[in-house]
Amino acid sequence: MPPESRADDATRFRAPIGTYDILPPESERWIVVTETFAHRASRAGFDFVMTPMFEHREVFDRVGASTEIVRKEIYEFEDKGGRRIALRPDGTAPVVRSFVQHRPPVPWNVWYLAPHFRYERPQKGRYRQFWQLGVESLGVDDPEIDVEVIALAHGFYRDLGLSRFTLLLNSMGDAGTRERYVEVLRGYYAKHGAGLGGEFEERVAQNPLRLFDAKRDDWLEVIENAPQITEYLSDAAQEHFERVQEGLHALGIRYELDPRLVRGLDYYTRTTFEFQSQSIDSAQNAIGGGGRYDLLAEEMGGPATSRRAPTSSSSTVSASRRRGR
Repeated sequence: MPPESRADDATRFRAPIGTYDILPPESERWIVVTETFAHRASRAGFDFVMTPMFEHREVFDRVGASTEIVRKEIYEFEDKGGRRIALRPDGTAPVVRSFVQHRPPVPWNVWYLAPHFRYERPQKGRYRQFWQLGVESLGVDDPEIDVEVIALAHGFYRDLGLSRFTLLLNSMGDAGTRERYVEVLRGYYAKHGAGLGGEFEERVAQNPLRLFDAKRDDWLEVIENAPQITEYLSDAAQEHFERVQEGLHALGIRYELDPRLVRGLDYYTRTTFEFQSQSIDSAQNAIGGGGRYDLLAEEMGGPATSRRAPTSSSSTVSASRRRGR
């Protein structure tokens, strides 16, 4: 075989960029992590669920058309039947789709372990295929379910021996809160963001909340001085947020309020949270997070949520497992 052919084969027969093999002894640690999570989730009343690795593209359009994940990072293709198919970039949307399709009795508490895919620039600890452990709870409108999910994640990290991590907490409010706040942000950015360029103006037009995820140094000062969403919470949203905080206090779980925490997807309402580690060697320090998504099931064709018989109010936490995380 010519030397150049051997060189081509050496390149061809490697894992694709942004992926990696899980070999012993690391694979043994994966088993421990998974068993630890499964044990805690089972004790909390969550059952295991599995959904397909790919879905109709429209399932993910529902989670946030203005987000980088859906706009730029999603792996999609057309199958032989002409259908638009996408590899899952997120764990929540497929579970909610499954809930809407099968209509199980509520409350429906499930946990999963699954690979996810995002076409992003590989960085230390961030890959294009990554794994998530997560829980989803559908059918409960009570703020105590938010506390339960956060406590499950907190206990899981403690079970693994982690101690140097911080819980960040915020509220995205209800639909009315969000509408008011988006208009306030657009007015603020129109006044203070002039001259920051076309990309900045495009994000403001699409969804100004997404600017809180931006990493541009020249935008930082304007974004940091923007009005905070907690100043615009409705009475009901404020009460919900206070009850979540009271529940965490009662359990002795420490947290920090972060009014800029919007997470990376558009479906969140009311509680959002994120766990950040101070002891990992990675491009980013988030080890898990989630929140409520009261309207997502309804937007996928599920039954409407009501105070009397809630069926689409939910909470989620995902513990991302990328190399170095």
